[in-house]
Amino acid sequence: MDFQVVVLAGGTSKNLVPLVSKEVPKALLPVGNRPVISYVLELLELSNLKDLIVVVEGQDAAVRVGSWISGAYVDRLHVEVAAVPEDVGTAGALRAIAHHLTAKDILVVSGDIVSDVPLGAVAAAHRRHDAVVTAMLCSAPVSGPSESGSSVGKDKAKKPGRYNIIGLDPTKQFLVYIATGAELEKDIRIQKSILRAVGQMEIRSDLMDAHLYAFKRSILHEVLDQNDTFQSLKQDVLPYLVRCQLSSEVLLNGAPQTEENGNEKASSQNNQLMLSQILANSSTPSFHELYALGPNGSTPVRRTHKCCVYIAGKSKYCVRLNSIQAFSDINRDVIGDASHLSGYSFSPQNNIIHPSAELGSKTTVGPHCMLGEGSQMGDKCSVKRSVIGRHCRIGSNVKVVNSVVMNHVTIGDGCSIQNSIICSNVQLQDRVVLKDCQVGAGFVVTAGSECKGEALAKKEK
Repeated sequence: MDFQVVVLAGGTSKNLVPLVSKEVPKALLPVGNRPVISYVLELLELSNLKDLIVVVEGQDAAVRVGSWISGAYVDRLHVEVAAVPEDVGTAGALRAIAHHLTAKDILVVSGDIVSDVPLGAVAAAHRRHDAVVTAMLCSAPVSGPSESGSSVGKDKAKKPGRYNIIGLDPTKQFLVYIATGAELEKDIRIQKSILRAVGQMEIRSDLMDAHLYAFKRSILHEVLDQNDTFQSLKQDVLPYLVRCQLSSEVLLNGAPQTEENGNEKASSQNNQLMLSQILANSSTPSFHELYALGPNGSTPVRRTHKCCVYIAGKSKYCVRLNSIQAFSDINRDVIGDASHLSGYSFSPQNNIIHPSAELGSKTTVGPHCMLGEGSQMGDKCSVKRSVIGRHCRIGSNVKVVNSVVMNHVTIGDGCSIQNSIICSNVQLQDRVVLKDCQVGAGFVVTAGSECKGEALAKKEK
């Protein structure tokens, strides 16, 4: 087995309430009328990476996700679903399943990624450089309204985006600095040893850490064991590995350390052998390899490890469903500019209307729309730039614009829904007006209600 794949599927993420619930964990949120985790699973399948561990936070959520995967991917993927406690973090989740990880290298993928970047290319780059970690970076998404639309609900007044600050070597293959989260508010401080070794560094703030990493398993286990307070791969493990790459505290590749009183001739021969191997493997040795050899190609006196990056091309799509706004953006994209990701064939009118769906007289479903299996719409309805799920019952004179309506939703006559998200089993009675709202699963909005910028949901028992 070359690579073992771990998909971190999360649980019931607090920043996605009221879209998520005990019945609908994050992994099963619909994107283009299919669970978001299906996009990662199919991307892995295309890369012939079929031996997977899917990690879900919470036992109930794990059962629901496992049940869906076993039905949808029977005979296609070998999937083991592992439940971990809630809120353990990404590093904590890997620590909890460490005994399941046996391959030389581990590919860790966030289950909320919707992307067309070939994951096999990330794995290949990791192996090519014999790296301890390889992180995938992609262009930071432009989140928010489309030209003719508006953003959704609470996220409408967005704060300026806070992305990673990333330092790359001149070849753009190695990660030499990374600041995330609260670190972005601090001054950039870079170790002198790294600056001396790399010579110059390119600082980037336009790249997003896609939460997709290839790790050398032995080193990942060692770091997690020695640093039991680490909770996040992005904020703890990755910065730690980057900081100590020129003064590695871990023994890599079983390379023996030079003994202080050892045979000088043997050490010189070993050094010449190492130098010849470096030059044979690469026409331009990395700064790690040159640094390890010491001044003037002397006996290796330092341990180093490589932290690599794979930067996806600008034409590639890569977005994480990690906020309510992102949920709306991705659903818009997969029926619009990124429709190749949806897995569906669009009609000449550039929409998808399931053959079993029923449309009333003078009802129009515009371009960049999706109408799911078994859904029914009354007369004189209009749907623009929206996704409507399966088995919905929609009355007459209903307008749906820039919205996502999930499954088994009932919408009464004369309703208007704009820039909103309606979760499954919701009932909107007649003449309801919603703008910039989210309505949680099973909620009933009474007739004649007018809501703007609200989150409506049942109280969790």
